[in-house]
Amino acid sequence: MATVTLTHPDPVLGDDVVLLTVPADGGYLGVLRTATAGLAARLHFALDEIEDLRIAVDEACAMLLAIATRGAELECRFAVTEDALTVEVSVTTVRGARLPAESSFAWKVLTALTTSASAEASGQRATIRLLTRRTEG
Repeated sequence: MATVTLTHPDPVLGDDVVLLTVPADGGYLGVLRTATAGLAARLHFALDEIEDLRIAVDEACAMLLAIATRGAELECRFAVTEDALTVEVSVTTVRGARLPAESSFAWKVLTALTTSASAEASGQRATIRLLTRRTEG
C-alpha cells in the first residue's frame, strides 16, 4: 500500500515537504519518478534537469532495493525550497547490508546527475539523500 503525506511548510526548515511511502518493489519506482518530476516541474526546473533527477532517484532506489528486507517499504521525503529539491529515500535493510562504495559506477551516476549526493547506513536502515539546485538561465 502506498501512502502520501503532505506538510506545508516544515516548521523547522520552512520547506514544503512531501512524504511518500511505497512497497520496496521495483514495480513502484514509477510512482517515485513521477512524484520527483512533478515536484521538480513545480520549481521550474529545465526538462533536462527533471530527467536527470528522475534518473538519480531511480538509481538511488535501485541501490536501496538491493539491500532491503523482505516486505520493506521505501520511504521518500521530498523537501521543496525556492530553488532546490532534496530527495531522501530510506529503507530497512538486511543485516550486514552495505551500500555501493562511493567509487562505484552507481555513485558516479548520482553525483553527476545531482548537486550533491550522500548516504548513511545505521543499524538496519539505509538512507540516500540527493540535492538538486535549479540552474539559472
